[in-house]
Amino acid sequence: MEVAAAGGHNCLLIGAPGSGKTMMARRIPSILPDLTFEESLETTKIHSIAGKLEKNSSLIVTRPFRSPHHTISGISLIGGGRIPKPGEISLAHNGVLFLDELPEFNKNTLEVLRGPLEDKIVTISRLNASLTYPCNFMFVASMNPCPCGYLGSKEKECTCSEKAISKYIGKISGPLLDRIDIQTEVTQVKYQNLESSTRIENSKEIKNRVNKARKLQQNRYKKESIYSNSQLTPRLIEKYCKLDEQSKMLLELAFNKLGLSARAYGRILKVARTIADLENEHNILPTHVAEAIQYRNLDKRYKRN
Repeated sequence: MEVAAAGGHNCLLIGAPGSGKTMMARRIPSILPDLTFEESLETTKIHSIAGKLEKNSSLIVTRPFRSPHHTISGISLIGGGRIPKPGEISLAHNGVLFLDELPEFNKNTLEVLRGPLEDKIVTISRLNASLTYPCNFMFVASMNPCPCGYLGSKEKECTCSEKAISKYIGKISGPLLDRIDIQTEVTQVKYQNLESSTRIENSKEIKNRVNKARKLQQNRYKKESIYSNSQLTPRLIEKYCKLDEQSKMLLELAFNKLGLSARAYGRILKVARTIADLENEHNILPTHVAEAIQYRNLDKRYKRN
């Protein structure tokens, strides 16, 4: 979550029921950088147009967190109506869009996210109007590994057939998964960890590191009109994500073994850049690349459409 917040990366959490996926996702706003004045103005305008601005409120000063139900329609998600109004993806602008139990959403509804996730804008065309709204949000999703939820669990045996698992995972297309930088499995929490007296970091401490990493990125990209690693284009990846020979060999091995797409290759480099920033390293080291590859472990475990 810290890496995702530091670079503004999209993130998918996969694990058994009760492993804490939803809880972690709902805590993300507490470690994201504070809204700048310009971001606050943008966010307030969108919520005002949508009629979502609370009475007697002036500016929105906290990052939005939108979590629509899986029964949501495509129009409600991207926006629309006779007079096109912003949908959930625009209401999440400068914040987080969280889709819990991702495979439960209608597949066609999920597919409309592909363009906005790439372009950071959505254009809604109607007979009497065509409007473009910003939708630069951090996309976070969670899902079970299979219909029963216990595939790979050491606590309970999975009761799903291979066909059922394939059908369940197949609800999420490869192109959509490719747009998610971090895809990681969440293991169930053991009782000993719940009862542990070991001091745990709070959100404020994590947020301080996130802010430092974001400041590095803002200074690095001040001439590029972007502010985070997640926004790097292929040209900028080539410029700012240079690798040494050892890192290149490691990435080539992972690329061939996991059958990664060209888009996934770029995602790994962007995440590696963020990990380096969190460690205040100017260069991307092999350890950063190795960690970034680990955040693509769904490419290895599941076959996708």
